[in-house]
Amino acid sequence: MSLTCGIDVGGTKIAGAVVAEDGTVLEHRRVVSPAEDPEAIEDAIVDLVADLGSRHALTGVGVGAAGYIDSGRSVVMFAPNIAWRDRALREDLEERTHLPVVVENDANAAAWGEFAFGAGSAFDDLLLVTVGTGVGGGIVVDGELYRGASGVAAEIGHMRVVPDGLPCGCGRHGCLEQYASGRALLRQTREAAATDPGAALLVAAAGGDAEAITGLAITAAARDGDPFALRCLAGLGRWLGEGIASICAVLDPGVVVIGGGVSEAGDLLLDPTRAAFADQVIGTGYRPLPQIVQATLGNDAGVIGAADLARR
Repeated sequence: MSLTCGIDVGGTKIAGAVVAEDGTVLEHRRVVSPAEDPEAIEDAIVDLVADLGSRHALTGVGVGAAGYIDSGRSVVMFAPNIAWRDRALREDLEERTHLPVVVENDANAAAWGEFAFGAGSAFDDLLLVTVGTGVGGGIVVDGELYRGASGVAAEIGHMRVVPDGLPCGCGRHGCLEQYASGRALLRQTREAAATDPGAALLVAAAGGDAEAITGLAITAAARDGDPFALRCLAGLGRWLGEGIASICAVLDPGVVVIGGGVSEAGDLLLDPTRAAFADQVIGTGYRPLPQIVQATLGNDAGVIGAADLARR
């Protein structure tokens, strides 16, 4: 049985896992990410691989990183939350780990994980939308991960949905992630809670301070049937569904998988997303519509996908 190591490098943590050919995670480890120090990040990855390799016969390493990865799956050209610029990561890691290494965008790795072993395993064409602090994406077409000509496809969070809209961390205005992300949910909820009497229960749960409302609290209140929290999630779902409709006009996937931390709200988020999508997608009633489903691999999607890509 071939065992590979999947690494998921984020701005706050680095996760590592040993993954079998069937997608089973045999061992999992996580360390703090020294995001401002490129050398320290590589040291942490090498240490994770060495530690896991001391107990498992690894045949390769797949690294998922939040950033632009070149088409050769080798160089991190740019990472917004990690101090990597034109970093020849694969070459460095292969030299230090003495194993074959593949480097992939983290959302692409998660999309492959859901395609190969998760919610998209019954389909040939998949769109993954990750709804967390920001909005990310991954695309599978005809059973192959789609990276684009230079390796930076599927940055769907930076599709403009509002001309001259809210400023985005990418330097542009009106990007989808400013309206359909976990950060957007918090901003919109806190702003509304400051003046809406219907937010009284949610504000009280936050100690009387609307600015202290958390995403987990919004989801919990919605699950308890709180009308204000339900409206907030529905508002996020509307933006998400409309954005997905625009993307599907180009891609026509068989399934849209919603992942990321906010997706844990389940149908409280997905039902308004589906409704907005059906209302906006071209040809409703005259064409098959893709299913919109919740991801099933959770936080392991990235490491599972990266590990499997290391075999390919």
